[in-house]
Amino acid sequence: MYPIRKTSLAAAVLLAATATAVAGCGSGTPEAARPSGAGCPAVLREAKATVARAESTDTAWNGPTTGPEAVSGKSLVYVAQTMTNPGVAGVAKAVAEAAQSIGWSVRVIDGEGTPAGIQAALSQAVTLKPSGIVIGGFDPKLTSGQVARAEAAGIPLVGWHALSSPGPSTSPRLFTNVTTKVEEVARASADWVIARSGGNAGVVVFTDDSIPFAGTKSKLIEQRLAACPGVRLLAHANIPIPDASRRTPQEVSSLLSRFRKDWTYSVAINDLYFDDAAPAFRAAGRPGAGPPFNIGAGDGDPSAFRRINSEQFQAATVPEPLSQQGWQIVDEFNRAFAGGPASGYVAPVHIATAGNSKGATSWDPRGYREAYEKIWHG
Repeated sequence: MYPIRKTSLAAAVLLAATATAVAGCGSGTPEAARPSGAGCPAVLREAKATVARAESTDTAWNGPTTGPEAVSGKSLVYVAQTMTNPGVAGVAKAVAEAAQSIGWSVRVIDGEGTPAGIQAALSQAVTLKPSGIVIGGFDPKLTSGQVARAEAAGIPLVGWHALSSPGPSTSPRLFTNVTTKVEEVARASADWVIARSGGNAGVVVFTDDSIPFAGTKSKLIEQRLAACPGVRLLAHANIPIPDASRRTPQEVSSLLSRFRKDWTYSVAINDLYFDDAAPAFRAAGRPGAGPPFNIGAGDGDPSAFRRINSEQFQAATVPEPLSQQGWQIVDEFNRAFAGGPASGYVAPVHIATAGNSKGATSWDPRGYREAYEKIWHG
């Protein structure tokens, strides 16, 4: 759901190869021409296997267990794309929690979801001369001048969903970028639709094309859906995240009027779209348990889990482990301050449903707090 430096070569090739197929799954497909069955037995088998793996909760900490001891007396500034984005806000909270454990201070500055606001927030962060700055969910290219100032001042930058790929970056210069792999998140959410529908669905994809990361994620979702002829892409609903609360209800009402019973599934690049869509579904008399059956391809904030657990217009999410990633950000800074390399850790993809979340309001893998505290404090 956040910005992109560039898609991996494999993803780019797949996107190019399937562009025609995705276009052919649009809402203009005549009803008589639509496949009535799955028509994709191999894809369906793959999708079911992917979903089974991702829904497993029998996981142990597979991240770093060694690294430098805590470097004392450091300060961080977390520059948020917008604190109305639950994922950005959730990571900010976790960074503050982890910083308290390691003995550092944290300040959060809200970019309020606009280029001008984000630029001003990062400029303020550089002026404060902290030990490190978090790029919280926005494209560093929007702030190239401020990034250059931070680099000149010797302030390391760690991104969260700042680029499409996890790990260090030289252009823009980030010590590392913390995120799951966008290809895996997109694949998991699309495979959930394919597997749950038995390969026969009418799908609306909600995205924010103004954010390159989100645009890439939605294209990858649509590419995977197109692998199964019985899954039709009804609409690509482009709604900027800062405008979601205002525009989503009206868009959902329009889509319900256009597609009626043909609309059976939805995928959104961020769970918040379903929070904003709920009033329109409710007003149209749609049942909270679906259809349409809705899955979020990020971020897995508490409100998404509450909707899933209560069957209120969301059936699943591919959540980021927001707290774990916040702790990882602090650990990555500690490695930077100690003069070492980034950890290289990437969290595995998970699918949360009412069946496997057991009433939880987040995806919080076991063991990471203890592992990081042992690294820092011995």
